Amino acid sequence: MCGIVGYLGQKNTKQILLDGLKELEYRGYDSAGIAVLEDGHFSNFKAVGKLVNLEEKTKDFITEGFAVGIGHTRWATHGKPTELNAHPHLGENSYVVHNGIIENYATLKKELQTSGVTFLSQTDTEVIVHQFEKNQKSAKNSFEAFAKTVSQLHGAYAILLVTKTEPETIFFAKHGSPMLVGVNGEGEKYFASSDTPLIGHCHSVNYFEDGDYGYVTPKEIAIFDKNKTKKEAKFSSLSQNKLLAQKDGFRFFMEKEIYEQSVVISDTMMGRLSDNEILFDELDKSLFDGINEIKLCACGTSYHSAMSASYLLERYSKIRTSLEIASEFRYREPIMSKDTLFVVISQSGETADTLETLKMAKSAGLKTLVICNVDNSSMVRLADATILTRAGIEKGVASTKAFATQVTVFWMLALFVAKLKNSLSADEIAKHIALLREVPSHVKVTDDMHERIKRLSKRYLHGHGFFFIGRDIFYPLALEGALKLKEISYLHAEGYPSGEMKHGPIALADPELFTIALLPKHLHYEKAKSNVEELSARDSTICAISQIEFDKADDFIQISPCSHYMLEFFEMMVVLQLLSLEISIRLGNDVDMPRNLAKSVTVE
Repeated sequence: MCGIVGYLGQKNTKQILLDGLKELEYRGYDSAGIAVLEDGHFSNFKAVGKLVNLEEKTKDFITEGFAVGIGHTRWATHGKPTELNAHPHLGENSYVVHNGIIENYATLKKELQTSGVTFLSQTDTEVIVHQFEKNQKSAKNSFEAFAKTVSQLHGAYAILLVTKTEPETIFFAKHGSPMLVGVNGEGEKYFASSDTPLIGHCHSVNYFEDGDYGYVTPKEIAIFDKNKTKKEAKFSSLSQNKLLAQKDGFRFFMEKEIYEQSVVISDTMMGRLSDNEILFDELDKSLFDGINEIKLCACGTSYHSAMSASYLLERYSKIRTSLEIASEFRYREPIMSKDTLFVVISQSGETADTLETLKMAKSAGLKTLVICNVDNSSMVRLADATILTRAGIEKGVASTKAFATQVTVFWMLALFVAKLKNSLSADEIAKHIALLREVPSHVKVTDDMHERIKRLSKRYLHGHGFFFIGRDIFYPLALEGALKLKEISYLHAEGYPSGEMKHGPIALADPELFTIALLPKHLHYEKAKSNVEELSARDSTICAISQIEFDKADDFIQISPCSHYMLEFFEMMVVLQLLSLEISIRLGNDVDMPRNLAKSVTVE
């Protein structure tokens, strides 16, 4: 969830860049930097941590008159959060900022190093500026060199580049990562990866399409499409409401965050997948030496992701895995063995109950690992090792992105441990990696799916409760679906293993009990179907979610064709999130606020 800003004009360039980066803080970051080209001279500043650190470094830097500048907030993917790895990245006469991932960076880097280029950072981004300067040597002009560079990049990117050879120009390219340019009628040009930095500066903006690249000068905006055809900018009015802009046009932050899951899962996997193994550079393999058990400890949504992990770790890694609710574990007198790897999971890294269990494990001499979204949080500082989920900031009350990225991390971790323990063959691991690469496409929200759930939601506003049911790893998903509904709709909902319904809960079944049934085609389908039929026979209202149409269901939500149960898991996750969202909106709830603070809202 890195952020980009850029400016070309006569105003206080430094302050415009810093203010723009502040507007992108909500996206999450671990370092920041700016580069300004003024009077043929570059000034560059970088800092790890919050923007106040960058502001402190630039307090004596003054920009007067015409200048071009670019800025960036970085969320570490390739390389740790250090000043050297922070953007902008420098060539001999140029600077670049970049969001996304350059998939062929290793190949480009090797070729550049062979030709004598020295790299300062561990990032994929640095290859862009060096490749550009290599191409400059044979190109007619800097734009030709930039266009050639873009054609040589594979992956996702939003790029801004400035160079001394064109001191009044910003070059740009966009593919798979958002970016826009704004104007105000005064010859100035503003770039950003989101609307908010441009509010108050621009009256209209152009949203770049995938494949767009080009350059801006004080007098021109030149845009070329993926076919190298020049095109006109399509300007639209820019909302002046910063909060609305942060929502990117969505009704609520939760809705926006559901839609963002495809992007953040890609971020989670960046730099961690090769063709045949998982690359957790942040983990020393010795962490698993002498380990015979993994104990997972968390609260709430993180507990549900941990429960999902317990299935994956035992199934693929063949290692004994136990599960603990942090708020209970800390008040027990648990037996803690040093052959146990103690893993805590938290979105914030500050969850009090979970943090206390981590302290207990450390005191008992256990090796510890934290799965977390916030670098430099209390848990990250305390644990022996950390895997960051890179979900970005969640503003909605009900967590969505955190769960999605945590489960993604655990699937990768299960494969990582499986290789260490030789519990899966190289071919099996490679197949799972191929499946992981499919996840972002399976969590994209389609208009058809969302409209279907909007229409369906009005049928589920009244009744005496919900059962969310699933088998195997779909049981923790059922728990998570029930939790989402409780958190924002304030309706009663419970998650159950499908096979447990006949052991008591089925007594509640009637038409006013709504059952949300998870029926994966590739995992225990017939058994789960039989459990749902028992509820249907008791007149419970059934909403089935599956690839396979279920004739006993009162409502049916069909997910897209999936080749593996984990892809079904992620698709059903999105359906449950959207269903909870739409039911809550129909009830008039502000889903972004805790109940004791929320005011009733009306959304058509």
